[in-house]
Order: sequence, then C-alpha cells, then structure tokens
Amino acid sequence: MPKFQYEAMDAQGKEVKDEVEAPNSEEAVAKIRAQGYFPTKVKQKGGQKKAAAATLPGQRRKSASIGGVGQKQLTNFTRQLSTLMDAGLPILRSLRILEQQQKPGPLRVALRTVAEDVEGGMTLSEAMAAHPKVFDRLYCNMIAAGEAGGVLDVILQRLAEFMEKAQKLKRKVIGAMIYPIAVITFAFMIVAGIMVFVVPKFKTIFDDFDTTLPGPTVLLMSMSEWMIGYTADANGERVPMSIPGWAYVIFSPVLFFIVWKLIRKFEGGRYALDLVKLKIPILGNILTKTAIARFTRTLGTLISAGVPILEALNITKDTSGNEVYVRAMGRVHDSIREGESFAEPLRASKVVDSLVVNMVDVGEETGDLDKMLVKVADNYDDEVETLVASLVSMLEPVMVIVLGLIVGFIVIALFLPMVSLVNSLTGG
Repeated sequence: MPKFQYEAMDAQGKEVKDEVEAPNSEEAVAKIRAQGYFPTKVKQKGGQKKAAAATLPGQRRKSASIGGVGQKQLTNFTRQLSTLMDAGLPILRSLRILEQQQKPGPLRVALRTVAEDVEGGMTLSEAMAAHPKVFDRLYCNMIAAGEAGGVLDVILQRLAEFMEKAQKLKRKVIGAMIYPIAVITFAFMIVAGIMVFVVPKFKTIFDDFDTTLPGPTVLLMSMSEWMIGYTADANGERVPMSIPGWAYVIFSPVLFFIVWKLIRKFEGGRYALDLVKLKIPILGNILTKTAIARFTRTLGTLISAGVPILEALNITKDTSGNEVYVRAMGRVHDSIREGESFAEPLRASKVVDSLVVNMVDVGEETGDLDKMLVKVADNYDDEVETLVASLVSMLEPVMVIVLGLIVGFIVIALFLPMVSLVNSLTGG
C-alpha cells in the first residue's frame, strides 16, 4: 500500500510531520483527520511519475482558476447550499441543483467542476480550493472544518450569516458615501461650467469698459483663465498653456488612482496608506471600527468552526484588508506560537481598545473565545452604523455651507465691478 508523507497541525496549533499508509490521497487525508490533525500538505512517498498529492484547503490549483464572483452572488449561493444541506439533501445533489439555478458565468462553471470533483471522490473543500478566485482561503477552511467535524450544514449556516453581516456593513458604508460624493461631483461640474463658459463672457464685458477690477474679481478671472488654458507671462500678456487647467482637474483623480495602486503593490506602501487612513478625523474612526469588526468576526467564525487558533489567525491576517491589522495579527500569531495568551500580545499591538482586549481575555478564561469575538464584532458593527449615520448628517450642512461660500464668492466677484460701473455711469 502506498505511503503518504504529510504535514499537519494539531488542536494546539503545533506542526506535525509524519507518514501514513492509504490506497489514495483522499483516504490518506481522511486518516490524518481521524487522528485529530488538520492536514496542510500531503504527498505520496516515492517517485511515481504520476503525482498523487492531494489538493488541500489553502492550496491552489492554478490550472483550474477562473474569473472571480461577486460577493453578493457567493453569499446567496452559500445560504442556498446551507438550506439544502439542512433539509437533508446529499451534497452532490445540492451542488447540481444550485448549478442549474445559476446564470451563465464563473460561479456556474466552478460549481459544475466542483460537482464533478466531488463525484470523483474529492471532498467539497478540496474541490472548492481548486477555484481560489471563487472560493477564497477562509471559505475553503470553513468548509474543511465542517467536513472534519461532521457539521457541514451548521458551518454553512454560520458562513452564510458571516458573509451576510459583512455585506450588510459594507453596503451601509458605501451607501452612506454615495450621497455626499454625488453632491460634490455635480457641484464641481456646475462650478467648472461657470468658470469655463460664464466667467469669460463677463471678462469680455469688463475689458470693454477698461476699468480697474477689485481683488476678488481678478482672482476669479485668473482661475477662469487657468481652467480654459491661458496664463499671464512676465509682461502680463495672455499666453496659452501647454496643458489647460481642465485637463489637470479631469485627469488628477485618474493619476491619483494609478499612484495609489502602485504604492499598494509594496508592503511598506500599503502599511503607510492604511495607517494614514486610520488617522483621518472621523473617517479614520469608522475605518478602525470596521477593521476590528471584520477581523473579530472572521476569527470568531473560524474558531467556532473548529479551525486551530494559529491557522485561524493566519487566515484572518490574509483576509483583514488592512496592513496595520495584518502586522498586528502576525505578531499575535508569533506570540501564541511561543506559548503566550491571545490577550497580552493583542494589548501590546495597540491596534484595538481595552474593550476588545478585555473581551478576549474573558473569552480565553471561560473557553468561549469565539462567542466573545462575535459579540465584539456585533458591538462594533452597531457603532459603525451609528458613526456613519452621524457622518452623513454632519456632511449635509457642511456641504451646503461650502457650496454657499463658493457660489457667494462667484456672485460677489462678478457683481462688484458691475456695481462700480453703474455708479460711475449714474454719476454716483
């Protein structure tokens, strides 16, 4: 019988290396899991021409990679699969039903392949791990934990709830930003239109009267000239610019976006940008609480599913979405591996407040760390919702005041010379 070498983690998160006899890789994985280990790498011992290595959760078969799937679509699929499994339908039958219900696209293709792999003897988590653009590492590890514990229906339900809450929080934050962004965009377009089409007509009128213009009017005319593409030389003559101001205004956001993406390609750049975002007044507080809610909910969900704490921290670190918390989770992971508790290195990281640390400390003492983490996430979700509502209510009067000042400046700058002209014509 073939022998398989494997690397795995035990319940305490310690690495284990050994070998096991099994007729194939799937049986080898099953035997390893039966010993209470969480396998991370399994390969057949020897040098056979045909590789018999098993595809495990977290490993990726690049050849099977296809396009990504929207989070909302994946959330709906997870909820539907949870319902079918809870109703007692076999996993293969459930996959076939959901495949037929999907619209043509990456998810349907992935489900067809997953169903074929499951029918061929692979576990669901192994089959899903072959499609990393559809089912990420967190998703596959949750499924693997459910299969190992024989509670796949329960894990699917928890996973669906986790994804739904994450989507709900994301929708609230994005929805709250749509209104101010739309107002600012339209206001900017209107002001730009005034500067390009209206102000030059007034400039022609003022030039005909050959009068001295007040300071605000001169400033407004200069801004209008810059927008159109003209500037003054050393002699005060009007000369065209190589690039008009409107081009700078239009393409600056594009250039900013490109530079932002380039900086985020480097770990140091990501850390610097994420740190700056967290320091922004009001918005930084929202982003901080959102990041805490995300990593505590992810970690709590993984631990409740039976994933070892060190593996759960690695997954949480990779899916946190903020480099500041990525580094903090890495330090916590290293400290726990050396025998420390969770609460102390988390407190030393200084990325969370005392409430989170105390909740984690109590969770460790009572053995309910997963429940405490989920409670922290629920609490911070509520706080984010309140902060977002407060931010929106505060933005409305601020935008009205700013727009009023801009429009008021334009009106005053245009009508000041006209008042002087009227007074001079009437002999006032």
